[in-house]
Amino acid sequence: MNASVRRRGAALAIAATSATLLFSSGAAVAQVATGDTSSAKIALSNNYAANAWRQSMLKTWASTADDAVKRKLVAAAPAFTTSENQPTEQAQQIQNMILQGYKAIVVDAASPTALNGTIKKACAAGVVVVSYDGVVTEPCAYRVTFDFRKMGEKQIDYLAERLNGKGNILEIRGLAGVSVDGEIHAGIMDGIKKHPGLKIVGSVNGDWAQTVAQKAVSGILPTLPKVDGVVTQGGDGFGVAQAFKAANRELPIIILGNREDELQWWKTQVQSGYKTYSASNPPGAVTVAFWVAQQVLAGKKVPKEIDIVAPLLYLNEQQLPDALAKTPQGGVADIAFSQQDTVKLLDATPAKGK
Repeated sequence: MNASVRRRGAALAIAATSATLLFSSGAAVAQVATGDTSSAKIALSNNYAANAWRQSMLKTWASTADDAVKRKLVAAAPAFTTSENQPTEQAQQIQNMILQGYKAIVVDAASPTALNGTIKKACAAGVVVVSYDGVVTEPCAYRVTFDFRKMGEKQIDYLAERLNGKGNILEIRGLAGVSVDGEIHAGIMDGIKKHPGLKIVGSVNGDWAQTVAQKAVSGILPTLPKVDGVVTQGGDGFGVAQAFKAANRELPIIILGNREDELQWWKTQVQSGYKTYSASNPPGAVTVAFWVAQQVLAGKKVPKEIDIVAPLLYLNEQQLPDALAKTPQGGVADIAFSQQDTVKLLDATPAKGK
């Protein structure tokens, strides 16, 4: 392994442990708001559930919600998923939640803008709205997000280092119209501007799902020249690998997305010297949005004008065995966030202008 790859591995290891360092630090005591929220109901409005990441997110939400109800921190916290991933359907879902008396709604949005009118109505009705993952632009909503743009840019930086600045890149995009897809793509374009020797030779939507990505890549591969690297958004890496294998094409460097099937495949490739890394937003970060909603209801002052940025999870080859051992079959490598973790994150979020 050359020195540059060793440096990259060290950097990824640091990124992977950043959440642990933040939440285990004893330098500051989390300022948890203690207002009575025992009668409040919090709902999750989710636009899509057809992949491992969303299923893991929903399971984590349910586990956290059940525990919060048992501890009498909230009265109820159910999750609802739209069937068609359409903003109109999700807007109606949120409208129903307002009428049903939910005091807070966490929204993983189908569109960054199409729900703004409904969310503004929810805020006007006194409902706390926290947009998460697929965030919205309506200013009255709190925003819990990830640095997806940097996540995309890092993929290109890594491939530029591995390929000595020159090569053909295939881009696997996510679910069209969702803010996450747009941000990761923007980051990839940022990286391409820095490394003009890398060229995007093809782009398909994988919808963050292995089967969709495999079909899409299989369809475009016959039209592509040699592919040296593949940038992804999560949930699509294993499908990409299967498509290249089925087409008898040389396996490129595929950036992976922390799904269990991807990690299992990566494990089988390590012995042959295959090198890559894996990165994703942890599905367990939905609990950050849950606790933001609960803490706002409890009286904590949380800024709306800036993003609350949850940490991403990066894995390198050395971390693979441990991550795989902890990841359930069909699941996603994850980070858990408690109420204390979330409040520490909130307290570390600078006010506007700081």
